[in-house]
Amino acid sequence: MRILVLGSTGYLGGHIAERLHALPDVRLLHGGRAPSDDLRIDLARMSPAALAEQLTRAEPDAVVNCVGAVGGSTLALAEVNSRGPAALCEAMRAAAPAARLVHIGSAAEYGPTGIGERTTEEAAARPVAPYGATKLAGTLAVLDAELDALVLRVTNPVGPRAPRAGLPGRLTAELGRAVARTPHATVRVGDLSAYRDFVDVRDVAHAVALAVTSPGRLPGLLNIGSGRGVPVRDLVHGLVRAAGFTGRVEESLGKVGRSVAVPWQCADIGAATRELGWTPEHSLRDSVTALWAADGAPPSRPEGTGPGGPCLAPAGGDPR
Repeated sequence: MRILVLGSTGYLGGHIAERLHALPDVRLLHGGRAPSDDLRIDLARMSPAALAEQLTRAEPDAVVNCVGAVGGSTLALAEVNSRGPAALCEAMRAAAPAARLVHIGSAAEYGPTGIGERTTEEAAARPVAPYGATKLAGTLAVLDAELDALVLRVTNPVGPRAPRAGLPGRLTAELGRAVARTPHATVRVGDLSAYRDFVDVRDVAHAVALAVTSPGRLPGLLNIGSGRGVPVRDLVHGLVRAAGFTGRVEESLGKVGRSVAVPWQCADIGAATRELGWTPEHSLRDSVTALWAADGAPPSRPEGTGPGGPCLAPAGGDPR
């Protein structure tokens, strides 16, 4: 089976590529802008015709699109998150119409939900910010593409190699500095009262592998999360325990960013369990322990960069 992964140098893409590479009888191809990629593909810039030429070369049985921007200008978000999937679908219709497309979406596409509710795939999509809105546009392009395509709407991924753009990666770096230099220091964070559905990045990779290899037609949209809404404060305290940090965590009093508009997030993952036979295997404690073990040393790369390049997300309290 020939699988083309787009965006394998990013956070989710790297874990997904590792999981797919371990599958038997798989020829994994990497598409992106890195010199090491098998195919030079830039979804934000290339025409559908140019993308089709690359797909013709690759002859994929499946394509996994992990390309996405989490911050920056609205134009930059739209180019990557909206235009990119639309151009990819047009190219696949021309050059690889029989290949399965697995596209990584985001639970930010849903927007606000009722406190205590589990969000199903049938819930209305009401994103509150350009990130969620542009991701939703990309999802709609995939669902309308008349391909063997599905979108995995991922909640808040946590685990090894988390980028500094989000709270888990940023806090891990700050705790690493504090433990190494001033273990009794004060670490300042934003408002932590929002509830989020944290899912281990390795569980996300497992879900993608199942989506790629499952026989027969699958639903167009599946939620991938833990199925539990927990306070963001639990994530922070878990990282503090994993780090052995003995200092003080100072939380801001006022809510900021997406936490105001979306105080609660929890995905209903029943459809993914039924359709893929998938359930998350890792607890939040597993995730933060693995994150600290992998990334807890003092940083060796410049601030504002992650494993896949510059991190563009705003530095608010939301771990998205």
